[in-house]
Amino acid sequence: MEFSADQIAGILNGEIQGDAEITVNDLAKIEEGKKGTLSFLSNPKYEEFIYTTGASICIVNKSFEPNKPLPEGLTLIKVDDAYSCFAKLLELYGNLYKKEPGIEKQTQIDPSASIGTNVHIGSFTYVAKNTSIGANVVIYPNCYIGENVTIAEGTKIYPGVTIYHDCKVGSNCIIHSGTVIGSDGFGFAPNEEGKFQKIPQIGNVVLEDDVELGSNVSIDRATMGSTFIRKGVKIDNLCQIAHNVEVDEDSAMAAQVGIAGSTKIGKHVLIGGQAGISGHIKVADETKIVAQSGIPSSIKKAQTLMGSPGIPLDDFKRSYFGFRKLPGLLKKMQELEEKIEALTKV
Repeated sequence: MEFSADQIAGILNGEIQGDAEITVNDLAKIEEGKKGTLSFLSNPKYEEFIYTTGASICIVNKSFEPNKPLPEGLTLIKVDDAYSCFAKLLELYGNLYKKEPGIEKQTQIDPSASIGTNVHIGSFTYVAKNTSIGANVVIYPNCYIGENVTIAEGTKIYPGVTIYHDCKVGSNCIIHSGTVIGSDGFGFAPNEEGKFQKIPQIGNVVLEDDVELGSNVSIDRATMGSTFIRKGVKIDNLCQIAHNVEVDEDSAMAAQVGIAGSTKIGKHVLIGGQAGISGHIKVADETKIVAQSGIPSSIKKAQTLMGSPGIPLDDFKRSYFGFRKLPGLLKKMQELEEKIEALTKV
């Protein structure tokens, strides 16, 4: 589908500098732009690329003034905030692939399930007994929706997602491929013979509204009660959330984070990739945890932590600076030991 600069400027309330009739049919990063694509520039770090880009249209901030000649044929659309305007266009572009309501063939839905209006369910998806699916939900092919599951309106579930029985998914959530919600928590107790005996996991998982889960995320059901992912939480690919964990509102974590059982993560917490958080602890609101850090105990006030075990960021930097000097210090120590030994022999 093609859009002209004039149409795009109308959507964004922008000012055109160049050919208002030029059209684009694709999006591209500014350094990879080619004829027929739309790009944007918001970070001055990338300004050099606007003088060589092959894109036909580029969205820029109103404050942008070129200090070199622009490529021939490049049309600018000037807006208040280029980044947010481009994000708006990305959202519109994504809607071009919106699924039409309907139940595809070879889908099995139990008669007791409740299906709302304008729902799309893809082929080879199984919807079990007493499940409730709200209006405008999209479920792609090859998904499993277990018994007594509730999925609220506007949620999108990509192919290959598994949602176990009794779990609840809020409205306007996005769940990416391969994610498993409600698998058993890691609950075992050694018996008299020293063998592990499984502890039944009879709770569930509750995702509140506006949660997004990346691909291959695993969220365990609670032993009793619920594992909670609160409103607005964003979880990247390949994260593991154990049983009875609670991640509070508007927190976010990058890929490969692991959170052990019964830990409580506060509001607006940011966790970098591959961080590990021990069980049965609390992490204060607004805390930031740097990638690959390990958190073994509760964090009582907001701070930025790094390392394993995690310590305040400035302390870690000072410690690391000292650590880097260790080889030189060890060499000097060895030299001093040799001198002392030589002196004692005199």
